[in-house]
Amino acid sequence: MTIVALLTDFGMSDSYAGVMKGVILGIAPETVLIDISHDIPPQDIRAGAFVLKSASPYFPVGTIVVAIVDPGVGSERRIIAVRTSRALFIAPDNGVLSWALYGEDVREIVSVTESRYWLPKVSRTFHGRDIFAPVAAHLATGLPIDRLGRPIQDSIHLPLPRPRLEAGGVVHGEVIYIDRFGNLVTDVQLDPGDHRITNLSGCERDVHLNSAIRVQIREHRINSIRDDYADGEPGEMLALVGSSGHLEVAVCNGNAALLLGGTVGMPVRVMLSLGDSQNSAHPIR
Repeated sequence: MTIVALLTDFGMSDSYAGVMKGVILGIAPETVLIDISHDIPPQDIRAGAFVLKSASPYFPVGTIVVAIVDPGVGSERRIIAVRTSRALFIAPDNGVLSWALYGEDVREIVSVTESRYWLPKVSRTFHGRDIFAPVAAHLATGLPIDRLGRPIQDSIHLPLPRPRLEAGGVVHGEVIYIDRFGNLVTDVQLDPGDHRITNLSGCERDVHLNSAIRVQIREHRINSIRDDYADGEPGEMLALVGSSGHLEVAVCNGNAALLLGGTVGMPVRVMLSLGDSQNSAHPIR
């Protein structure tokens, strides 16, 4: 029994996701199918990359992950299969796997070119059905990844979003994802245990947040980090560490994206007090 986990921008109002599942089960009927999400915004590779990064560590060893956010379907873009020490991934070679693979022990990447493992007729507009699904099914039956095509080392990578620390203790970040509740997820990544910023660009070490933190987004300032989405008065704007380990801006019982006109790329500033020994990090000149 093998798990195949699916992430796409297909939505659920059409037949696309269901047809993929039918193809997989027709080849590998013992497969367990799990939907990570089919509601990635259409053609939004970065959103797909973020959701996959947030989800993939929680699947069992041996899971096959199929990630399809594919604005280049039908073009000359490659399809890749990646084997890590704990999972297999199949995706278009457009960077959608990048963030999930950072920190993974990548063992092998191949360009999927062996058409014997595809459906006999391949549409130029539905590779999810005709290539991705049958390839995933064949892997689920035990097909070695190197049978799918030649090894490559030049797959496309999206750079990880990294906020910037400037003199005076101001971290400049941005919104990188908006969830369905309107919570604004930023690129400021924190250790959930001690609120330590772990992914600063141009900085010698991690920076610890403290009680003096302020978060600014548009004209709004938030003066502390809360524990959860309900830790405030209804309608109050909050900053908190979400389940993905990223700093989020939310509204208690509300929608921060609607309230702020929030968009991906919106600037966020985190103002720190760097006077104590924990916060002795400084930008590299």
